[in-house]
Amino acid sequence: MSRDVRRRTLLELLVERGRLDVEEAAGELGVSPATIRRDFDGLAAQQMLLRTRGGAVVHGVSDELPLRYRTARRATEKQRIAAAVAGLVASGEAVGLTGGTTTTEVARALAARGDLSSGAPALTVVTNALNIAGELAVRPQFKIVVTGGVARAQSYELVGPLADGVLDRITLDVTVLGVVALDAVHGAAAHDEAEAAVNRLLCERAERVVVAADSSKLGRRAFAWTCATASVNTLITDTAAAPETVRRFEEAGVRVVIA
Repeated sequence: MSRDVRRRTLLELLVERGRLDVEEAAGELGVSPATIRRDFDGLAAQQMLLRTRGGAVVHGVSDELPLRYRTARRATEKQRIAAAVAGLVASGEAVGLTGGTTTTEVARALAARGDLSSGAPALTVVTNALNIAGELAVRPQFKIVVTGGVARAQSYELVGPLADGVLDRITLDVTVLGVVALDAVHGAAAHDEAEAAVNRLLCERAERVVVAADSSKLGRRAFAWTCATASVNTLITDTAAAPETVRRFEEAGVRVVIA
């Protein structure tokens, strides 16, 4: 196993578990503890993780790890959420998709729907996420519109004022919003202000907004505000969501669906 493959595997394990011990990782990867220590030190220097005595933990802003390192986290929950979101989309609608691991699963769930396998087009998808556009562009039943902008390496999203030129001239039936944090009082947020600005435009252009968020994102706040809770029509989350948290969103006027 090469160093790059080994370090990528370590990050995937760390994102999934939150913490790794040197001895544990060495045993799983079949290398020496000294090799794992060097890998941890190298990844810590890149701010991909935090070193601890005898191991490593997820970085404090682990949601800003490159997207490819975050796909394993809560994968089952995200797939259930995505299937529920896809079920809310009607044939012929114009759908906005922001970037992120959960919205990527939504794109895959839409592609898997048999009733959307034909039509001209069956769906129009507007996205600023390059990976989502790439996955759906091969589906001839989908019309794919990509915003302009500068690509963020962490999320594969296009951000910046170039996106405004597209989003100011379209209307959407629904925007599916991925979030880093969603609080019943403070609304939806992201780590990056440029990402939040494009996501906000996608929400403003939509008739309805559906937030696709696993329970770990609920009740949290993040740096860059995206939209108010009042702008969210539906929240789809997983069964681990605390009943009190669900109640607060419902009291704020948000329909909550547990997937």
